[in-house]
Amino acid sequence: QVQLVESGGGLVQPGGSLRLSCVASGITLDYYAVGWWRQVPGKEREIVGAVKRRPDPPYFIDSVKGRFAIVRDNAKNMVYLQMNDLNPEDSGVYYCAVRRGIGYSVIPQGYECWGQGTQVSVSS
Repeated sequence: QVQLVESGGGLVQPGGSLRLSCVASGITLDYYAVGWWRQVPGKEREIVGAVKRRPDPPYFIDSVKGRFAIVRDNAKNMVYLQMNDLNPEDSGVYYCAVRRGIGYSVIPQGYECWGQGTQVSVSS
């Protein structure tokens, strides 16, 4: 059974940092593309960033470029979303999702399995 579990969310002040973790069981993450998504009430889930299986540069939406990074730890079967210089617009529930194959997808339907999400709140 494939399972993804996110952690690391919380309340942080503007300008602060958080590192979200996504640990997988039932699959080897190295064989999957991984996307990080976020959702706020009343809005559709949007992709924040994604990484391919290959060590190509990750994809990020414009609003987080230069502030967010995605790191794989294959030994631990985990993927991290490092978020720096956070602002209130970064708030939301963050999800990791996996997609078999090399490339990532920027639509939710492109992913096969999702975690339960972790809440990130940026507020002073």
